[in-house]
Amino acid sequence: MSIDSEHDTGPDTDEVGTRDEHGLTDKGYVIIALLLGVMTAAEVALSYLELPGWFFMTALLSLMVIKFLTVVSFFMHLKFDNKLFSWLFYTGVSLAVFVYVVALFTFEFFDAG
Repeated sequence: MSIDSEHDTGPDTDEVGTRDEHGLTDKGYVIIALLLGVMTAAEVALSYLELPGWFFMTALLSLMVIKFLTVVSFFMHLKFDNKLFSWLFYTGVSLAVFVYVVALFTFEFFDAG
């Protein structure tokens, strides 16, 4: 069995690039990586813009959550795994974002006085 045969697109690969086994084709992973790179560039670009604080934080948190969900869904194969694992990760990121937002409101409250 050669290395190339593991990465072939054969009858078990659909037009979107997913495989029946557990993941994407190599092309699918490259596309996801490029999209993550574009989102990271957007985060860096946002840091150089003079934006209102609420918009800046909302945009950064949104991009963070999208990147997290993309990485755990595709690179950690949660999209193709048991839904319990996905639920655990999504619950964890929801709790983390909630705690972070509450902490931000607390700091803003103390700075306002």
